[in-house]
Amino acid sequence: MKKSIFSFFIIICLSTLNLNSCAIKDEPEIQERIVFGFSQLGDESEWRTSSSNDIKRAARQAGVQLIFENAQQKQQNQIKAIRSFILNGVDVIAFCPIVEEGWDNILMEAKVANIPVILVDRTIKTKEEGLYCASIGSDFYKEGIKAGKWMVTRFAKRKGPIKVAEISGTINSSPTIGRYEGVREVLDNNSKFKTVISISGDFMRSKGKECMESILKAAPDIDILYAHNDDMALGAIEILEEHGIKPGKDITIVSVDAQKSGLEALKQGKINCIVECNPYVGDELMDLVFKIVNREPFSEVTYTEEKVFTDEDDISTLPVRP
Repeated sequence: MKKSIFSFFIIICLSTLNLNSCAIKDEPEIQERIVFGFSQLGDESEWRTSSSNDIKRAARQAGVQLIFENAQQKQQNQIKAIRSFILNGVDVIAFCPIVEEGWDNILMEAKVANIPVILVDRTIKTKEEGLYCASIGSDFYKEGIKAGKWMVTRFAKRKGPIKVAEISGTINSSPTIGRYEGVREVLDNNSKFKTVISISGDFMRSKGKECMESILKAAPDIDILYAHNDDMALGAIEILEEHGIKPGKDITIVSVDAQKSGLEALKQGKINCIVECNPYVGDELMDLVFKIVNREPFSEVTYTEEKVFTDEDDISTLPVRP
């Protein structure tokens, strides 16, 4: 009798274990959380802040553990951050490179550690291939082309010379190189356009002010100001207004970005044309991270979709930025 009771007890226990086992199998398989190291180059502009916030949001919503480092506009800080990601054994590394060159050694360290690297927003030049697996961001050369084509169309009925001043971004950065070369591809084929001065504003509003002061001293009779981002354009606009010059009327203003403050200036008629540079790549970046970790097929190069906004557009159709 005791043996029968003991056997019955064992059967009940085994049945309970089987039921628990079935319940676990019905639930989604639990996976380790992805650890993602991201080095942002800084917070020099409204665009950069929007980019950082969007990546943080997307990582949070995707359940990815994000290690976020702000390099404060210094390449050595980015190299230090990437090395810390490698030492921490993250699953994926991504960074927005402040300049194009000088990354081979640190990316070789990531390659030896078998950690995939993604470029975000900007691109780089390396001596060896295979140091990063994917890039996601804008086609800066095409942005410059768009800016140049709009200038040609706007001034089609004007006789030359049409004098252009340029406030470029950070020297040796891919946005600066692309936007510089793209606009020249167009304007150099039109003899009535002449770029009379080009000066770096480092993508910062404060330096946009300094550059505009220098431009007014060196070339006070310009027809067009071409700024590589909204922040520099807005800084330049402040100086123009201080000098009694009406931006958007006395001088045509062309910018790149299409962030909230830039679009507001467009609505006010202070900026005439903005070539969009989309910072909201967070969701696409997280999708790319998951595909790389899960060894699924992915695109090595992803360009964001971008438009051109002008003072001829219906204000109600302009995008609303956070």
